[in-house]
Amino acid sequence: MKHEIKQPIRQGLKRELRQGLKKVEGGSKHGLALTVLILMLVSNMLPAGAEGAGAAGESLQMSKSELSDTIILYMKILYLGEEGELPEAEFLTGAAAAYLEQAAESDGSVLKIATPNVIKSASFIGDSNLGVFAHLSNPPLMKMDADGHLVGQLAESYEVSENNTQWTFYLKDDLYWSDGKKVTPKDIEFSIRYYGEKTPWARWINDTLESSAVSDADNSVTFKFNKPYTRINLEFATYDILPAHVWESIENPMEYLNEGPYVGCGPYYLKQIDLNAGKLVFEKNPYWKGKAPAFGSVEVHFYSNVDVATLALENGDADTYYKYAGSYPYPNIEQLEKTGDFDFLEKTNIGLVFLAPNLKKAPLSDLEFREALSYAVNYEEIVRLETLGYGDVPNHGFVPPSMEAFKETEKLEYSPEKARKILENAGYSDSNGNGILEGKDGKDIELEILIRPDYARTGELLKEYLEQVGIAANLRTVDADTWITMKDSYAYDLTVTRSTPWGMLMHASWGSGYFDSRRTGQGVMHNVEDPKFLQLCDEALATTDPAELEACAHELQDYYAEELPAIPLYWNNVVTPFNREFEGWYADPLYGIYNLDNFLNVHGI
Repeated sequence: MKHEIKQPIRQGLKRELRQGLKKVEGGSKHGLALTVLILMLVSNMLPAGAEGAGAAGESLQMSKSELSDTIILYMKILYLGEEGELPEAEFLTGAAAAYLEQAAESDGSVLKIATPNVIKSASFIGDSNLGVFAHLSNPPLMKMDADGHLVGQLAESYEVSENNTQWTFYLKDDLYWSDGKKVTPKDIEFSIRYYGEKTPWARWINDTLESSAVSDADNSVTFKFNKPYTRINLEFATYDILPAHVWESIENPMEYLNEGPYVGCGPYYLKQIDLNAGKLVFEKNPYWKGKAPAFGSVEVHFYSNVDVATLALENGDADTYYKYAGSYPYPNIEQLEKTGDFDFLEKTNIGLVFLAPNLKKAPLSDLEFREALSYAVNYEEIVRLETLGYGDVPNHGFVPPSMEAFKETEKLEYSPEKARKILENAGYSDSNGNGILEGKDGKDIELEILIRPDYARTGELLKEYLEQVGIAANLRTVDADTWITMKDSYAYDLTVTRSTPWGMLMHASWGSGYFDSRRTGQGVMHNVEDPKFLQLCDEALATTDPAELEACAHELQDYYAEELPAIPLYWNNVVTPFNREFEGWYADPLYGIYNLDNFLNVHGI
C-alpha cells in the first residue's frame, strides 16, 4: 500500500530538522544525533502511520541499506566519549541536510517489474536485453502506438523526400538530458552514425547512409540514404538515443562497462545496474519537462529463469511481468489469478515460433521434401501443449493475422499420409526396409534438429513427428551463443526458433528480415538467396504507396506459402499480468507493455 504524508506535516518535520542542524553547527553532538534520529523517523515510522493522507503526498520510505547506515551514524554520535572529537561533523551535517531534502521532496514509490530477460553485463550497448530496457531512459526517436502506427517520440514530426531517400526529423523543444543539458539535433545525428560505425547489428546504416546534417534553427536532423528506404521511421523506433557529449569519447561501446548512472533524456534515467542483486534502477530525470510519472523510481528485477520470475509476482514482490516478445507463462496464469492481486492484459502476438530448414543442404533444399515436412507436423497438438489455449494453428503464409496487410493463405494441415505420399512421389524410399527413408544419395535420411533449452518439448515432438513418416531425427541442444554460431555457419539441418515483433517488422517487414540472405543479426536465418524474393524485399523498401506496399506484402506471403523457407508452428497471444492497484496499462505491438507511455500513464487507483 502506498503511504502518504500531507504537506503541512512535511513542512513541520523540515523545521524540526533544520533546528537540529543549527544545534550541530553550534557544536552540539546531541543536536546532530537528534537530527539523524528524526531522519529515521521521517523515512520509516511516519509513513506507516500516515494512511489516508492526501493523494498529493509522497512516500518517504528508506531503503534497508540507507536505514542501516543512518543507525550506525546515530550510534557513533550518541556514544562518542566526552573527550572525543567530532572531526566529521561538518560533513555529517551536510549529508544530513542533503538527505533531508531528498526525503522531504522526492517520491519514494517504486514500480517493480519482474523479467526473465537477464542482463549479462553492464554494457549499455553491448547487452541486447539492457538495450530494450534502456528505452525508458534513452527513448528512440520514434515509437509505435497501441494500434501499430508509427508516431514521433523524441521527434515532433518528420518529412520524407519524394524518392524516399531523404528523411528529416524535427525534435521536440522541451527535451533535456538528466545532467541538465538540452537534447540537440547533434545528439540524434551522433547516435545513428555511432550505431552504424560501432555495432555489428547496425552496419546497414554505414552501408546506406550517404550524408547527414543538423539544423539548430528548426531543431532538425536530416539523413540522406543512397537508395530508397521507406522503413526508416520503423528502424528509428528501436535505437536508443545517446548524449553526444558523453559517448563521443567512448571508442568501443560494445565492450564499455559502467554500472551507472547513465545520462538519459526520458522521464527516468538509468541510475544503477546491479548485476549481483539482479536489478536495474531507474530514477526520475530531474530535467524532464513532460508529463510527470506517478512513480519515483522503476526497478527491473531480472531472474535466471521464468519460474523464479513468476514466483516474484505470486509472492507480491513485483507489480508486473515483462519478457520481450514473450508472454507470461501460460501454465502459471491460473495460479497467479488465485492471488486476487492481478489483472491480465492479452494482446495478439505479431511474432511466432517456426521451424527453419537449412536451405543450403539436401534434402532440405528440395521444395517437395519441405512440403512433406509441413504435413508431418501435428500443429493442433503443439498449439495445445505449448499455448494452453492461447494460440492458433498457423497458415502457410507465415505472417500472423494481427499484422497489417495480412493475406489469408491455406491453413497448415497435419497429415502423415500426405507427407509419406509426397516423399514417395519425390523419390524418397526405404529400399532396405529399416524404416528410414533414403535420400537421393542412397543414404538414410538422418536430420539433426538444433534447439535451445526453451524449445526442448517442441523439439521432442518434432523428432516424433518426423520418425512417423520415415525420417530419422536427433536433437542437439545448445546454449544461445552456440546456436547463433552454428546457425550463422549453416551447421544444422533443422532448427526451432521464433520471430519477435521487431523481427516481423524489420527490413521490408512481414518477416522478410529473417530470410533475406543480405541481412545479418543474432536471430535471423539469412537463408534465402532467390532473386525473386530479394526483388520483392527491394520493392517493398522502395515504395510508400499504400496499394503497392500491400501488394508486396501479399506477394511475400504467397512466396512463403509456396516456397516454405520456414514452417510456422504456432501463432500465440501475449498475456501480461499487472497489479490491479494500478491502472492505465496498454501494450503496443512492438515492445508490449515496456513503452514510455505506460510509465507516464500508469498510476494507483
